[in-house]
Amino acid sequence: NSSAPDPSDTVLYRPPWVTTTLGCFLIFTIVVDILGNLLVIFSVYRNKKLRNAGNIFVVSLAVADLVVAIYPYPLVLTSIFHNGWNLGSVHCQISGFLMGVSVIGSIFNITGIAINRYCYICHSLKYDKLYSDKNSVCYVMLIWLLTVVAIVPNLFVGSLQYDPRVYSCTFEQSVSSAYTIAVVFFHFILPIMIVTYCYLRIWILVIQVRRRVKPDNRPKITPHDVRNFVTMFVVFVLFAVCWAPLNFIGLAVAIRPKVVVPLIPEWLFVASYFMAYFNSCLNAIVYGVLNQNFRREYKRIVVSVCTARIFFQDSSNDAGERLKSKPSPLMTNNNQVKVDSV
Repeated sequence: NSSAPDPSDTVLYRPPWVTTTLGCFLIFTIVVDILGNLLVIFSVYRNKKLRNAGNIFVVSLAVADLVVAIYPYPLVLTSIFHNGWNLGSVHCQISGFLMGVSVIGSIFNITGIAINRYCYICHSLKYDKLYSDKNSVCYVMLIWLLTVVAIVPNLFVGSLQYDPRVYSCTFEQSVSSAYTIAVVFFHFILPIMIVTYCYLRIWILVIQVRRRVKPDNRPKITPHDVRNFVTMFVVFVLFAVCWAPLNFIGLAVAIRPKVVVPLIPEWLFVASYFMAYFNSCLNAIVYGVLNQNFRREYKRIVVSVCTARIFFQDSSNDAGERLKSKPSPLMTNNNQVKVDSV
């Protein structure tokens, strides 16, 4: 069933309640991840109001979150209930690789979203040219190309290994100190700095608008803009909070491995890993809670599924059909409501 070196050689023995708790936690994460991110993708596909340049990055982020729920997480779940890895080294390498693709893809997409929001709000006059449909697709392709390029070195460094503490084939922080420091900096700290800069500039502009110190030649920021910005800001904060403990542990281990490793309690290491895993199911929930357009589309999709109409009716046209059947003298070309992206 496996070939040497076999990741199943190392086994940890823990109380049954520990493995049961971790297993249930991961099952919940997988279910919410798959259902939530499919809802996001179908919402953008079905609703014309959500089909725009900004939401291309939202769909890309949803795909990154789906990757782990479809393959690596179920393998981790199997490992939890078998108390060890029994799927062989090939699945171990593939699982670790896809885990890395999802994580790096997520942070790169969150960075892309932040830059998109920054251009939309702070440089709105140039936005349509910068984020044409063609350019936006190219940006997303570039994000995934950079993601794969960032993960490939792991195959040569030998850093994708089974860790019995978290039942996962994942990035081994202690294989190479220099490589771990580079990974944490370029794949976490640097993107976080870029995103922080973008959102700080947006916050400053929003405050200027509210205090009426904004130059008159700038386009106005609508309440939709502010709400949509807040939505993506929350997505960023949740990612940073969920992944920061694991990255800082990795950085500390890389700098002083002999000193730090014995000081890190096993429960803290395991908790930081599963907290990071949990992040993959949060974004879809955030959209549903904070974004009215996504929330409405979620409801329509659920109703459509229940009535077996999801593939036969475009819900984005429902409102248009209702408006045609009930014409209003107030609806003119000059007062149509503008709906922005997430």
